[in-house]
Amino acid sequence: MITLRSAALFVLAALCEIGGAWLIWQAVREHRGWPWAAAGVVALGVYGFVATLQPDASFGRILAAYGGVFVAGSLLWGVLADGFRPDRYDIAGALICLAGVAVIMYAPRNG
Repeated sequence: MITLRSAALFVLAALCEIGGAWLIWQAVREHRGWPWAAAGVVALGVYGFVATLQPDASFGRILAAYGGVFVAGSLLWGVLADGFRPDRYDIAGALICLAGVAVIMYAPRNG
């Protein structure tokens, strides 16, 4: 159950961070205006709080593992929001990152 909660928090964090960055990108690069940027800033702030909800107490471990989720989530966001088509190297890299997440977060540890 803790692993499922942790994974769900990683997904929520990715939605907040990637979504926030995308909203700011849209505001600046696509000239959508300040309301989009403001929404992005709020989403990025929420991301910061979501990360603190992880059951593991190690900031470094959480952020390191989240980096792998961010890589895979960013590619997926690009597919869904921008029509990006990842190639086999993008997919392989994302899978390697997710394997790293699993090792960092969920490997058995002493103590």
